[in-house]
Amino acid sequence: MNLYLGIDLGTTGARSTIIDSQGTIHCETEYTFANDRQSELPSVWQNALSAVIEQIPATIRNRVRAIALDGTSSTVMLCDTDGIPVCEPILYNDARGAAVTETLRAIAPDNHTVLSATSSLAKLLWWQEGGHGGTAPTVFLHQADWLAFLLHGKLGISDYHNALKLGFDVDTLCYPDWLIEGIAGATTPKLPQVVAPGTPVGEVRDEVRSRFGFPRDCTVCAGTTDSIAAFLASGVNSPGEAVTSLGSTLAVKLLSHTRVDDSRYGIYSHKLGDLWLVGGASNTGGAVLRHFFTDAELATYSTKINPEQESLLDYYPLLKKGDRFPINDPNLAPRLEPRPADSVEFLHGLLESIARIEARGYQLLQELGATPLTKVYTAGGGAKNSVWSAIRQRYLKVAVETPVQTAAAYGTALLAMRSAMDLRLED
Repeated sequence: MNLYLGIDLGTTGARSTIIDSQGTIHCETEYTFANDRQSELPSVWQNALSAVIEQIPATIRNRVRAIALDGTSSTVMLCDTDGIPVCEPILYNDARGAAVTETLRAIAPDNHTVLSATSSLAKLLWWQEGGHGGTAPTVFLHQADWLAFLLHGKLGISDYHNALKLGFDVDTLCYPDWLIEGIAGATTPKLPQVVAPGTPVGEVRDEVRSRFGFPRDCTVCAGTTDSIAAFLASGVNSPGEAVTSLGSTLAVKLLSHTRVDDSRYGIYSHKLGDLWLVGGASNTGGAVLRHFFTDAELATYSTKINPEQESLLDYYPLLKKGDRFPINDPNLAPRLEPRPADSVEFLHGLLESIARIEARGYQLLQELGATPLTKVYTAGGGAKNSVWSAIRQRYLKVAVETPVQTAAAYGTALLAMRSAMDLRLED
């Protein structure tokens, strides 16, 4: 029996899922990062990649025919021509790109997706203006691109989900002239070649195959972003249905007949077959909750909240200034006051405030022309909190459900499986 491996690199760790052609799970593994110092992240990611693969039984690994990976959107890095990182990566929510706002606006068309302090292009320009890549040739990669390179050995391949916030044009399937001309210079990194998510890139390297026992014809496919992988896992395929990922941050994705892009609000659209995946990502979410409460406290206090009763506390829960969606403002200040003495009341206010941000996000998408919302599925750790789901349903005014599968690693496993199936049909 052929099997397919999906690997998800999140903000706190890595996960893997292996499925067969029917979508049945045969194995799941997990690894939590032991170190989050930014300068050491490449080695942390590499160790996590190895760890989640090593945990898979050898009898399962030797039947894996295709592998796909996802990473956090707009987490980027500069490497030398051997694929070795030359400086610390810049993470998805890092807003240092605000320093190059004027340069960015001079290059990009009005209202373009890249016009954000956290976009991949903003980070590239920040590196260029600061000379952080040095003078030797460099290659610009996303997190998922680099991790896939460690498996297949072909440096400089990306997918158009990860490359969207770099400025790649999914209509023409090429980099636009304004981008190429705008970043041109003596120290310009080489941009990755962009292919469709799930495109077979190459077989696993000999040393990878020998170490882990993958079959000789095991293929590594182009990946995707973590939130799109979670969307794929949900099985949603009807326009109007959406997935909210409630992980460390909050990401919303609405399947739409219509494309919507509006940088004023951090809204962008990913191509998904003949449809569009319209959405945005906010810095609010589970990381804020975990800052104030342990997992046990979250579970206990939630049961004491009446989800039908509105909290009068009006917060904008952030750990540091700046948000991307539905308010795209790198200087937006967190609002976490007043804090009541009662922890249950405080948690209620946080959950309700995050629900308001989510609802405002979906409202904006529809105001700007996306297909009307009919149902929301929830992925991520927040999907387990039934009280929070009830609060969210009150604001969203549509059914809120948890799909059978919610893990991003399951979504990338589906991507790998479909890629292998398509390849077999072509053969």
